[in-house]
Amino acid sequence: MDIREKLPGIKENIALSEYTTFKIGGPARYFFSAKTEKDLIKVIKIAKDFKLPFSILGGGSNILVSDRGYKGLIIHNLSSGLQILNSRVIAGAGVKLSEAVKAAAKDGFSGLEWAAGIPGTLGGAIYGNAGAFWLSMRDIVKSVKVLDLKSLKIKNFSQKDCLFFSKDSIFKHDKDLVILSVVLKLEKGNKKKMQEKIKEYINYRKENHLLDFPSAGCVFKNYTPEIKNQKLFKKFPELIDFNKKGRIPSAYLVEMCGLKGKKIGRAQISKKHANFVVNLGGAKASDVKKLIKLAKQRVKIKFGVVLEEEIQYLG
Repeated sequence: MDIREKLPGIKENIALSEYTTFKIGGPARYFFSAKTEKDLIKVIKIAKDFKLPFSILGGGSNILVSDRGYKGLIIHNLSSGLQILNSRVIAGAGVKLSEAVKAAAKDGFSGLEWAAGIPGTLGGAIYGNAGAFWLSMRDIVKSVKVLDLKSLKIKNFSQKDCLFFSKDSIFKHDKDLVILSVVLKLEKGNKKKMQEKIKEYINYRKENHLLDFPSAGCVFKNYTPEIKNQKLFKKFPELIDFNKKGRIPSAYLVEMCGLKGKKIGRAQISKKHANFVVNLGGAKASDVKKLIKLAKQRVKIKFGVVLEEEIQYLG
């Protein structure tokens, strides 16, 4: 039997550039939108039966799709459903992060304001432990419901089980775990102050991030180990303060290498924020990869730091 018979609604040769914030990427051989958790589990089981490679796509942020596209099945996770019970947000992995921020603020529950203006879904935010302004998903996740692809059983992970770290989680390393839904633990807050904070964060992003062009958000994780080279402190005294805070912004390291505004093809390291690579229109994934490689090489030579990508590669 052909998978198209088993999965009504499946599409073929869909340009993935239309489903990523980077607006880059070749076609998916097969593409299916899962609108419910039940749909998501069903299509995963069918893909496994057909031994067809598959990948879950949420909001399409923090991802760079190959110019060649993806030869298997892309499952677009649109599983929604969001409810707030007391101080807990219970939501499907396909719920947009912006919707969760709005809903929590409307009901007067605080803890998600930092995420205002961040694209993507809750599932993706948990996968990469999204964060900003010294806060992250790790601070508010109570539990995560997942599908184990090996056993096809549903499991519940506590916050500790998720192994959250800087822009990292167990889900990035164990590809057999698919996030289905999440429970967030928030606190009762002042609605007026929360709205003011949300507005402040959104304005900050407008001023400091190059939002006029498509991007995947921050390319590199911030560097957490200390830099101990005393010679560097004389030339870059800011490193002393960064060391004290326990985090050195990758944007600073890339900028100090003189790469702000650097172009390759139609891809460019942002003029506003050096940890962003933007698509000026018609950029190729290969252009972006060359810029990433260049930034990593320059930072390693100048600072002795090996930058690690935050974005994921597909295809």
